[in-house]
Parts: sequence; C-alpha cells; structure tokens
Amino acid sequence: MEMVFVTGDTHGDWKSRLNRYVFPEGVELTKDDYVIVCGDFGIWDDSPREHANLDWLENKKFTTLFVAGNHSNYDILDNLPVEEWHGGKVNFIRPSVIHLMRGQIFDINDRSFFTFGGASCHDIPDGVLEPDDERIESWYKMRKMFRINHLSWWERELPSEEEMEEGLKNLAAHDHKVDYIITHSPCSSILEQMDGYPDFYAKDYLTDYLDEIKNTTEFEAWMFGHMHVNVSFEEEKCHCIFDEIGRLE
Repeated sequence: MEMVFVTGDTHGDWKSRLNRYVFPEGVELTKDDYVIVCGDFGIWDDSPREHANLDWLENKKFTTLFVAGNHSNYDILDNLPVEEWHGGKVNFIRPSVIHLMRGQIFDINDRSFFTFGGASCHDIPDGVLEPDDERIESWYKMRKMFRINHLSWWERELPSEEEMEEGLKNLAAHDHKVDYIITHSPCSSILEQMDGYPDFYAKDYLTDYLDEIKNTTEFEAWMFGHMHVNVSFEEEKCHCIFDEIGRLE
C-alpha cells in the first residue's frame, strides 16, 4: 500500500532531513509514496547549489510534495507553469518535487488533502528594506532583524483574495469534508495556544481565514509547520510539525 509521510520546515536542507539515516523508511519507498513538507520547503534563489540539492531530492525513491511558506521565493513560484495533478493545481519543480498550490484539494492514495501555504514572517521586527536601500550594509553590521524585498522577503507570503475564495469554493464543492489539511500557518485559535503568542506571534487575516476553515470543515487531522516545534493539540486534531517525520495512517 502506498504511504504518505509529513514533516515540517526543511529550509532547503533536504539532505539532512531526508537522508537514509534520518529517514530510513525512504529507502523502501517508490514514486507512488509521498513526503509532504508543511511549508518553508526551500525554493529561494535559483542558484546552482539549490538546483544540485533539488536534483538530489528528485533522485530519491519517493515523491516530495510541499506547500509554500513565508520564506519561499514567490517570484520563482508565481512564474512557474500551473498544471493539474491529482485534482488540484500544482507547480512542478522537478517531475517528483511538486508545489501544492493554495486552496486546492488533492486526491492522494484515496485520501483528500486541502492545502494552503503561506504565513506572516514573525522574525523581522526592524522591517523590510528595498534592495537599493543605503541602510542595508549598516543594518547588517548592527545585527538588526530585517529582510530585503524580493531577496529575502515577499509580500506574497500572504495569500490573495482570489486564492482564499478559491479555497472556500473548493471546500464547498467537497461538502466541507476532507481527510487532511496541510498548511504552513496555524489558524488563529491554535496560534493563541502557542508559546510566544502574543509577544512574538500575531494573528493576521490568513490565520483568521484558516480559523474559518477549521470551524466549517470536517477533517481527520490538520498539520502545519512554521513554528519550529513539534506539538499536538489532540482535542482539535491539529499538529505543529518541525523536524519529526510522521506517517499518515
């Protein structure tokens, strides 16, 4: 029987997370088995290093799926061809490395998955500068916590109204029932229970949107990343995943 595994943010370091020693199950899998990454997958700079790492991942026996995160290079993702795969819209990074787009529902191994990537950066208290800003060098020296527009931060980390509407439309077409929900961000009601709220984490229109989905959708389990911790909210069937790799039964 085909298998599905889920893990959290990989930040492009797939060799550390998905090697045969950390993930020995991967040695026995096939391309009909899947590893899903809950955002911050690692599409950043289109560099030779990144391409080599993607080739390494493509050569693994399994297929890798991911939703976008808050550190994804949306200039790259938004310019990739949109194709249909297992009932939803995707971008093919490699033949078996696939971006699951926002607001889609996929039929994977006879189970339904609703996907919605993106999240707000919570580690930039000093803000975002434009690439030609003269303060960049001095801010690096001052160790300020900032990012650079279109180089290390993208406004598209948060979804468009069209993407959110499409998500609600697709859920309605499935009678508001799916087996699994895969996101990068938590919903507001779960975020409020996380360590670091409200001093470090803050709600936004995406977390509120995801709360609406949580309150109107029947699901078996919801997996999200972003927070770099492994913690479950069992009563609410929500699971924050970081470096664990769990199999969906």
